[in-house]
Amino acid sequence: METSEKDLKELVRQKYSEIALQDKEDNQASCCGATGCSTEVYNIMSDDYSQMEGYNADADLGLGCGLPTQFAKIKKGDVVIDLGSGAGNDAFIARAETGETGKVIGIDFTQAMIDKARTNAEKLGFNNVEFRFGDIENMPVSDNVADVAVSNCVLNLVPNKDAVIKDIFRVLKPGGHFSISDVVLIGNLPDGLRHSAEMYAGCVSGAIQKQAYLELIKQNGFQNISIQKEKVIDIPADILKDHLSDEEVAQYQSKEAGIFSITVYAEKPVEAKACCGPDCCN
Repeated sequence: METSEKDLKELVRQKYSEIALQDKEDNQASCCGATGCSTEVYNIMSDDYSQMEGYNADADLGLGCGLPTQFAKIKKGDVVIDLGSGAGNDAFIARAETGETGKVIGIDFTQAMIDKARTNAEKLGFNNVEFRFGDIENMPVSDNVADVAVSNCVLNLVPNKDAVIKDIFRVLKPGGHFSISDVVLIGNLPDGLRHSAEMYAGCVSGAIQKQAYLELIKQNGFQNISIQKEKVIDIPADILKDHLSDEEVAQYQSKEAGIFSITVYAEKPVEAKACCGPDCCN
């Protein structure tokens, strides 16, 4: 039986609430990227942030799949929105770029993450970084507010990706842009992965085809779309075996198709209008 969008969102909320409440050491000990174990899959895709200006270890839960702020072309004084801001890591790095004259708004639908991010911001004394509780399909932000939007491994967790992209278009100023790191597919995932709730919360089975992802961005009125970075995501065999038979694991590993992390850039036109469907923005 197919899981409803509401149930999937609640699953993600519960999983990431658990992560927010764990000590960082526990998170690191349970993630495959850090130790090679297979009990959790949250940061098998994570990139290293530690050398970036604005990095804060308390805000780094290892949940990303790229470094969108590195490519986001943030300028001093910009207003930046971070979709799915977690404990605040990308927001704080964005703040290092936008400076004291800019503003960063982080949005997350997990209250435990919002609480953790606000605590981190208070410790750092950042008065121009705020975190708002809400869905990224319907952000608690006015129209035409942001110069830049960033997001790191979040849209793949949202069942209705089209709604998120539409809302990014709404909150960006005309001429604004986004840089988003996300997980996409080339070819088809085996059913055992695609339908697994654990893998959904781990950012994998909620991913859609790369071409479909890029087409959604285009259909919603964005222009100058480009891929800033792309890398293959290797899922360890012991994780695959939790979801697939030995034969399916062998078939999956031998295929050219796979799971990829991409960082996508796109701009909202200077004279922008809301898009009403797949044909009206061509």
